[in-house]
Amino acid sequence: MSASYHLAKTEPGTYSIERLEREGKTTWDGVTNPQAVRNIRQMKPGDRIFIYHSGGESAIVGLACVLSEPRDDAKNPKSAVVDLEYGCRLDPPTTLHEIKQSHLFDDWSLVRQSRLSTMPAPVEFVAWMKKRYPGKLA
Repeated sequence: MSASYHLAKTEPGTYSIERLEREGKTTWDGVTNPQAVRNIRQMKPGDRIFIYHSGGESAIVGLACVLSEPRDDAKNPKSAVVDLEYGCRLDPPTTLHEIKQSHLFDDWSLVRQSRLSTMPAPVEFVAWMKKRYPGKLA
């Protein structure tokens, strides 16, 4: 069975792709929206994560891989966490503007629910990204 893809947003000032690259691994935490927490609970080891910088940048900047099963967040029983490993940077980043301009993903949560921090990535979006970054997405 092939890996699923998800998108996880972060403010670059809080946790950036550069920091993930430097540290190699992290526990993805701090998610409180119930829908976003449900999305984290659907992640499986081997799944791929598009890392999205919000807060003005609004772009997919890299990839990570899920290392662990989801588990309760020890700091917040209503939240969940997973461990991620750095994959690569996507250069140039894919901006939200480009995604919206394509009109291919108008029904995706990234476009419709701008505040949702973690979400599944549609199969069609993954295929579109594979064309943009040949060899980067497995």
